[in-house]
Amino acid sequence: MDLDPEDVFRDDEDDPESEFHQGRDSTKELVVYLVDASPKMFSTSCPSEDAKDGSLFHAAMSCILESLKTQIINRSYDEVAICFFNTREKKNLQDLNGVYVFNVAEREDLDRPTARLIKEFECIEEKFDNDIGSKYGILSGSRDNSLYSALWVAQALLRKGSAKTADKRMLLLTNEDDPFGSIKGITKMDMLRTTLQRAKDAQDLGISIELLPLSRRNDEFNVSLFYAELLGLEGDELAQFQALAGERLKDMKEQLRKRIFKKRKIRRIKFIIANGTITWLDSVTNLPIKSDRSFICTDTGALLQEPAQRFQSYKSEDVMLSVDELSEIKRIASGHLRLLGFKPLSCLKDYHNLRPSTFIFPSDEEVIGSTCIFVALHRSMLQLNRFALAFGGSSNNPHLVALVAQNEIISGGGQVEPPGMHMIYLPYSDDIRHIEEVHADANTIAPRATDDQTKTASALVRRIDLKDFSVCQFSNPALQRHYAVLQALALDEDEMPEIKDETLPDQEGMARPGIVKLLEEFKLSVFGENYEDNDLTTGGTMTEASRKRKAIADNATKEYSKYDWLELADTGKLKDLTVAELKYYLTANNLSVTGAKAALISRILTHMGK
Repeated sequence: MDLDPEDVFRDDEDDPESEFHQGRDSTKELVVYLVDASPKMFSTSCPSEDAKDGSLFHAAMSCILESLKTQIINRSYDEVAICFFNTREKKNLQDLNGVYVFNVAEREDLDRPTARLIKEFECIEEKFDNDIGSKYGILSGSRDNSLYSALWVAQALLRKGSAKTADKRMLLLTNEDDPFGSIKGITKMDMLRTTLQRAKDAQDLGISIELLPLSRRNDEFNVSLFYAELLGLEGDELAQFQALAGERLKDMKEQLRKRIFKKRKIRRIKFIIANGTITWLDSVTNLPIKSDRSFICTDTGALLQEPAQRFQSYKSEDVMLSVDELSEIKRIASGHLRLLGFKPLSCLKDYHNLRPSTFIFPSDEEVIGSTCIFVALHRSMLQLNRFALAFGGSSNNPHLVALVAQNEIISGGGQVEPPGMHMIYLPYSDDIRHIEEVHADANTIAPRATDDQTKTASALVRRIDLKDFSVCQFSNPALQRHYAVLQALALDEDEMPEIKDETLPDQEGMARPGIVKLLEEFKLSVFGENYEDNDLTTGGTMTEASRKRKAIADNATKEYSKYDWLELADTGKLKDLTVAELKYYLTANNLSVTGAKAALISRILTHMGK
């Protein structure tokens, strides 16, 4: 098969310090952000909802800022540089016009991100016009090619380190799909040729160039005009890139907001798909050799006819066992993963997964060609909807496992889930407990759902089912809060960044009319018309916690009526209210009351449709 094992099953989050990946060439990543600073980036409105000033330049700055904050946590050994082109001022070692390398004191232009760099970069938009300035791109009658100069500066910055020890790339952020559109004649041809050659020279040195196109509100970014040739996109690759161009910025920002644990190697095991016994051959005849051992008495030196045997007393008798028999008895599991066969995925039930699974992927470090065999199995299992049954574990803890193939999932922001296999530890029969009887009395009939109750429950479950669910869609809220505290301390921020707990129920989604209708039908079919929330578990008597919640809700409803919320929202006076007053509105409308004051105001305005 024509494939590169390092690329097919490569994980971007792999820890270069780990023992498993010591054989990999690159150990860190060097990135240069090339940001277009032409006036179009400031005047063009951005379709992103979270851009405070609506400009594409702000969206680009927010994306880079999130990347720097995430990089300190996830990959602190990587190095970055920030380079603006189409600028009024110039600051670069080559002294080229229109290129400004942003940096802070006591830091090289290409270096690890620091707290000082992040703090000063947060204020870049306020100081940009005075300190750096903006100018239009390549103009007719001008020989000043700022894009060519930016590629030259970035290539010079990335000379640091070897291509064998670092992944080098340029990330180009621009909304100009045809930088040479206003140039005519031989001048345009010359600029095109030199710019493309400069990009090719960088790529020949092992530097990858990536484009993050910033689409204008009513005008899509046309990659075919210039950047397709610069990036080497053709056919299906060009069509796929064009289709995902508008989603790349949004997906990237969503991924960068999440601080994720690095994936670490647990152990290395051999995957045996056939009998791996060794057969000794004669060097002359190439025929199998039968090995034989002789035992000599230590006292007399005489040759013993039969090998020594051991015995085990059982019911007053001595059961004789040879050394080979004892070794075979003790060898329950070899510690390797031995393939037994394949079964349909329908045979694997949910209750078989009793403990967290392990993700496995191949390596050619010990046996060359292992990845090719693994890929062949992986593809076949996906096509035939089969899982592999294997036996593994140690002599002390042997177990059967199911290997379920997972295909690679890619979005506009990059890889969401890597390809590989999930190793699910299958239970023994004793591990599966049968459902206990609900009633001890055999004469009592256990309650069963009616056809109407089953129908309404099925309709509700289908409506709230998560489509294309992936565990990577949700971040750990405790981990996010931990990193937010570290960020606030490192950057000396007055307020801690807002943390969105994605594991909480989607209250806005559950409030949609279709779901509310199905919920009411389900409650009506199960509990009847006289159902109340507190009758479910307490038999009609409210607990202390229920009374407290009801008192808070009643008080919030009472205080809520004292305010003209629409007028407060229209006049911008919501910010003058206290957090407790803002929670009156949220509680009365069954909205979440967590988060900072700004988050509460935003939630209220969203609920009002402002």
